[in-house]
Amino acid sequence: MKNYKLIFTGPPGAGKTTAISVISDTPVITTEAKTSIRDSHHPDKDSITVGLDYGSIKLSKEEKIHLYGTPGQERFDFMWKIIKEGGLGLILLIDNARSEPLEELRFFLKAFEDLIQSTKVVVGITRVDISDTPKITDYQQILATFNLNPPVFEIDARRKEDVSLLVQALLYSLDPSLKDSHKS
Repeated sequence: MKNYKLIFTGPPGAGKTTAISVISDTPVITTEAKTSIRDSHHPDKDSITVGLDYGSIKLSKEEKIHLYGTPGQERFDFMWKIIKEGGLGLILLIDNARSEPLEELRFFLKAFEDLIQSTKVVVGITRVDISDTPKITDYQQILATFNLNPPVFEIDARRKEDVSLLVQALLYSLDPSLKDSHKS
């Protein structure tokens, strides 16, 4: 069986756990812990990922995608090193409604620079319905400063179609022959 490992990363509340949950064919394994710190952007969020999230997508009898979500807080960066090992590609989610989404994009591009250089990245901008700025062009300008031109999409992490689009774009950027492999 061929196995592919895709990694979801981004700041807390960007939708990593939700995205994996809506696209996974199997029940998602999460390592959520009650948070004692309230995030002003997500006042109803009672928990955070402290280890990883895991789900999977069966492409065919011979192919399976393993979905790993990283914790969003930098204090758990030791998990980032573990999770990105063997990763085929990176899906970076950024919450457009946070106070400094472009800075968070820069931060995660630097934190995952080694993985991005050896694979590909796709960027999903969430919560555009809450804040319509910055615009996709602003994100693309930041990506260009890193000599990157990946697909960038406005998505709702709760919508399977949106998350599927990110996965398909990443798989296609890795190998155009995979374009029609994932049917959602």
